[in-house]
Amino acid sequence: MALAKIVYASNTGNTEGISEILEDALKEAGVEVERVEADDAEADFYEDADICVLATYTDGDGERPFDLEDFYEELPDQDLSGKVYAVVGSGDSELYPDYFCQAAIDFDEAFAKTGAKKIGETVMIENDADDEDEEVLRALVKSLAEA
Repeated sequence: MALAKIVYASNTGNTEGISEILEDALKEAGVEVERVEADDAEADFYEDADICVLATYTDGDGERPFDLEDFYEELPDQDLSGKVYAVVGSGDSELYPDYFCQAAIDFDEAFAKTGAKKIGETVMIENDADDEDEEVLRALVKSLAEA
C-alpha cells in the first residue's frame, strides 16, 4: 500500500480543513496516510513516503508560516527522487492580491529541487475550501494515487 504524508500549517483552521479533505480522499483511494502539523514535521519527514503533500497558508505580505520556515529551508536538500508531490495553498486575494498563496508557490519551487515529480498544478484556494475546491482536491488526490 502506498504511503502519503501530509504536512500542513494552519492559522485560522482553513488549511487544517483542507488537509483533512486531502487525508480523507487519499484514504478513500486506498492510500495509507500520515498527516502532521508543521511543528511536528522534521526535514526528513517524507523520506519513507511515496506521496508528499504540503498544505500551507500565506502570511501577510507573502510570508511563509513561521512554523514551516525551517522545513522550507531544509526541504531542497532532501532527496525525494522516485516520489510524487503536490502543494496546496490557502490565501486571501482580497486582502493580499499581490501575494495570493505565495507560500504555496515557494514550496512548489522548493519541492522541484528535491527530485520528486510534481503531480497536477499547485492548488490555490480562497480562504477555506468550498464544494468546488473539494472537487479540485479530490481530482488532485486521484492523480496522486494513480501516479
